[in-house]
Amino acid sequence: MMIAKYILFTRSNFSCLESAAVSINHMKSPVRSVEPKTRRGFDVDAYLESAGPSRTVVTYRRGEVIFSQGDPAGDIRYIQQGTIKLAVLSRVGKEAVVALLSPGDFFGEGTLAGQSVRLATATATVESRVLLIEKEAMVRLLRVESAFQDRFISFILTRNRRIQADLVDQLFNSSEKRLARTLLLLSNYGQAHPQHAVPRISQETLADMIGSTRSRVNFFMNKFKKMGLIEYKGGLKINTALLNIVLHD
Repeated sequence: MMIAKYILFTRSNFSCLESAAVSINHMKSPVRSVEPKTRRGFDVDAYLESAGPSRTVVTYRRGEVIFSQGDPAGDIRYIQQGTIKLAVLSRVGKEAVVALLSPGDFFGEGTLAGQSVRLATATATVESRVLLIEKEAMVRLLRVESAFQDRFISFILTRNRRIQADLVDQLFNSSEKRLARTLLLLSNYGQAHPQHAVPRISQETLADMIGSTRSRVNFFMNKFKKMGLIEYKGGLKINTALLNIVLHD
């Protein structure tokens, strides 16, 4: 049931990502004889880290819902600070955590592909600062600012690759390997700026993310701790040697 629900959500995300990519490609096609020129010196980071016309910065408390599954979708969000949990809820009330997002991630981007409602519930797991960009403003940026367009397309491709890897992980790996991989991803393993300490996260959330139970997660976390692969001093810290669990057959 968990895998089936995950596959349905993943297929929906694939559709949204593909549609968004097509939409962005269409934006590049000239609609007039003269294509708008990109302004020189546009600073993508400065734009995403500040408020301004058609964009607002909102701070959310830990546990506060940013938007709920089924809410109208009319803007795109960008995480400036904190961690955001995306979860889907089945008709019988079973929750599945499909992603934990960190600073630098966009979410709610499905609205660019014509998505009229939110497919998941977004919740701040720690105090978080989020930039809200109106859809029309986002479309204008993607049309005229090549630097911003490159940044957003790179995000979409990275998210697409992550979704595919998550699906393979759910289908073929044991719960122990899924947990180890999730912890490594939370520590930004393999990225330019890895971190040993991971965002505050409960075992219940980890269980939802890997499609297992809290008792199994607790068992494996104790095992990892005894092996020296994780520690709890000053928060949860990950040893990169945890990768051996993922690679071990």
